[in-house]
Amino acid sequence: MASTLRLLAVCALFFPWRPVQRRTEPESVLISPATLRDRLARGGVVVLHISERAEYNDAHIPGARFLPYASISTHGAGLMLEIPPVATLDSVLESLGISNGTQIVLSAGKDWTSPTARVFLTLDYLGLGDRTSVLDGGFGAWTSDGSAVTKELPVVTRGTLTVHPRTDVIVDGTTVRGAIGDGRVALIDARSPRFYRGEAEDMHGRQGHIPGAKNVPFIALLDERGALKPRAVLEAALDAAGATSGKRLIAYCAIGQQASVVYLVGRLLGRDVRLYDGSWDDWSQHADYPVESGRGASR
Repeated sequence: MASTLRLLAVCALFFPWRPVQRRTEPESVLISPATLRDRLARGGVVVLHISERAEYNDAHIPGARFLPYASISTHGAGLMLEIPPVATLDSVLESLGISNGTQIVLSAGKDWTSPTARVFLTLDYLGLGDRTSVLDGGFGAWTSDGSAVTKELPVVTRGTLTVHPRTDVIVDGTTVRGAIGDGRVALIDARSPRFYRGEAEDMHGRQGHIPGAKNVPFIALLDERGALKPRAVLEAALDAAGATSGKRLIAYCAIGQQASVVYLVGRLLGRDVRLYDGSWDDWSQHADYPVESGRGASR
């Protein structure tokens, strides 16, 4: 026994133990109305309602706070939609009563699935993804379930929050360009096929897609209610596009909002996922960045 202890001591001296740094994953990215009711009864949960203000005023989950979408997005470097500075986001969340330890649930209004996914991305960027869930089916599922709603505005006490940003959640054009042709990375274009193929004109000067990117329209991941499709369907959609579980997935769209749905799906499935925040809005502005049409011809 003594010799064993001496051996362990020598090993500890030359090979000191270091904790393995792992990212904490949420219990579930999605939360059902029934589970949310239970958690609200226990307390410590803040529900953020994402929709038009008029819709929130008409009815929302009791205690839910309205999150102005513009407060978590900004225009930057000539781009339409970018994540604001961390200090700005921290202040917005504190004003909504969010503190260290608060569990956050996002409730999407009608047709607000992609903005809600964008909010999830933003909170994940701030290091709050492990305690943020999205209400499965949004506010529509809450009302269909017969759960209580109100027009009453909650009294909110400002919270105290310390965020720990995960800057790896967001990638830029240089990173994406370096990923072209890398078999370890899957590029996913979340726009509709006509934009992916370069067959439709939009606000951008060049049309088409990033070379090697596969098209998974964000709308194909949603059901008729605007909720995420079953897990098996989502897995099949990503796998068919080459975004298998062993690869890093980088999603983009026109401005970085629709691709947030792909990001949310990736997180739900436990994939290594990133978002190109500038998306086509940024890529198309760089004349030296290659572009492919639907026929695969670079230009």
